[in-house]
Amino acid sequence: MKPIFIAGPCVIESMDVLQTVASELASIKQQTGATIYFKASFDKANRTSIHSFRGPGLEKGMQMLADIKAQFGLPILTDIHESSQATAAGEVADILQIPAFLCRQTDLLVAASQTGCIVNVKKAQFLSGDDMQYPVEKATTTL
Repeated sequence: MKPIFIAGPCVIESMDVLQTVASELASIKQQTGATIYFKASFDKANRTSIHSFRGPGLEKGMQMLADIKAQFGLPILTDIHESSQATAAGEVADILQIPAFLCRQTDLLVAASQTGCIVNVKKAQFLSGDDMQYPVEKATTTL
């Protein structure tokens, strides 16, 4: 079984940063044959401070990720924080990631799963492993 990696900058800072990281990841992929998902968020809505940089936003961020996907051939993973972001993000991303603090949000899980993308639900520390069956049920019963 080939290893699978999720790697990339936490948040989209600039196209230069995306291209630098993607170039290195594409090189590693070519050398090793590993599956690598390029991960970057267009909006980090869960920052501690309201003054923290959040990213370029949905429209610009998804265009930047589409350009990286086309240029480097890497599949894309990005976070979504609201159900209204799922469709647009799902048109570019191969995997939609649900942040841990949002892992029980029914509408978000349903919207993500309805895109047909893989949905990566991060486990919140306040949930046991057994309790993760409920977010999984929410996502899979909508398929």
